[in-house]
Amino acid sequence: MYDWPLFLRLYQDPQVMRYIADSLSEDEIRARFEARLPEWDKHGERWLCLVLREKTTGNAVGITGFRPEWHPFRQAEVGFGSLPEEQRKGYGKESLLALLDFAFNTCGFHKMTATVTEGNIASRSLLESSGFQLEGTLRDNYRLAGQWCDDWRLGLLQAEFVAQGR
Repeated sequence: MYDWPLFLRLYQDPQVMRYIADSLSEDEIRARFEARLPEWDKHGERWLCLVLREKTTGNAVGITGFRPEWHPFRQAEVGFGSLPEEQRKGYGKESLLALLDFAFNTCGFHKMTATVTEGNIASRSLLESSGFQLEGTLRDNYRLAGQWCDDWRLGLLQAEFVAQGR
């Protein structure tokens, strides 16, 4: 429960959640938090959720992780979020590259994917700068703030990650 205040703050911040989800009650946020607490297994379906910490101070600045779809495709979907005051400081890229290294080189995933709500240029740019490629647009794929939204689907293959020298 040590990371609960960070998780709650992220999920209650309209700027962080703008492209992720509509407002949730504290009980709904707690349910999402608690779903991430059991031991993680790459063959399972639960999110691996990691806290990003600033190296010098140890202060929590955000979260990152991925949700496996091991059977039958050896894929996983990445996700991340940072406190607004900690964005654009390089934490997202550093943590994403470390996460990809773990997913590909330790866990043996074949492909990492990301689904980004259209308009979330910052997340798409972070993913593309880390090697992800746009694979397509899913039209009216997600309902957010009472409106249907398109989603961008991005992907990165293990071989592409290795070819980048990582």
